[in-house]
Amino acid sequence: MIIRNATKNDMPSVLELINELAVFEKEPEAVVVTVDDLVRDGFSDNPLFECFVAEDKNEIIGMALYYYRFSTWKGKTIHLEDLIVREDKRGTGAGFALYTEIIKKGKAENVRRIEWNVLDWNTPAINFYEKSGAHVLDDWRVVHMDENGINNFLEL
Repeated sequence: MIIRNATKNDMPSVLELINELAVFEKEPEAVVVTVDDLVRDGFSDNPLFECFVAEDKNEIIGMALYYYRFSTWKGKTIHLEDLIVREDKRGTGAGFALYTEIIKKGKAENVRRIEWNVLDWNTPAINFYEKSGAHVLDDWRVVHMDENGINNFLEL
């Protein structure tokens, strides 16, 4: 197994993994992004994200998609949007290898924080993150405004 930077040609596999994650997170209908969106937004002159893939025997078995953010308190940070390994490939070390690659990237880029979200019912992930030295914040709430919310707000 190797961990490498994703290419445009990997985006169909990345989208499959995104859809698998949506099923795991009990929102299978929520994914609207397309392969074309991923190629455009990840491989343009000003890419919106970067991605590592775990490849085993020429098959993409996992991915970690991330992007840079700016914190007014910390400066440059990395936001890990998704880390997913195919269900039948879990336990192979791919998830740990992708997680490690993100941490190494943060260190190499001198970021002061790497952040991500985890569902409160995903106790295996929470336990892993805490054991790895990450802090799961109980007192912060994630806030989303979807397209309907945006449109409704602007119509007020």
